[in-house]
Amino acid sequence: MDAGRLLRTARLRSGLTQRALAKKARVPQPMISVIERGLQDPRHATLDRLLKATHHELDLVANAGVGVDRTQFVESLRLSLEERVERNRAAADFVGRVRKARRLA
Repeated sequence: MDAGRLLRTARLRSGLTQRALAKKARVPQPMISVIERGLQDPRHATLDRLLKATHHELDLVANAGVGVDRTQFVESLRLSLEERVERNRAAADFVGRVRKARRLA
């Protein structure tokens, strides 16, 4: 993902307008606009400051197919708290049934 899409995604997830982000990060709003449109690549320090203002951070993650599959975390976070609790309860019940079946076998 390029810096512009990354910043725009973080800003929208935080519910901020470009103007609000600019004020919070002390960066001119036109700079945020050109970064988000892919017309300028920000310096690392600038992107870091903008992301921190959205309560996000840069992180090194292995390419897809290597290491932890983070898509399952994203999918889980889209669920309500009650849906996540129910999903985990069902998983715990399943593990309990598997353990019981192994003891009986």
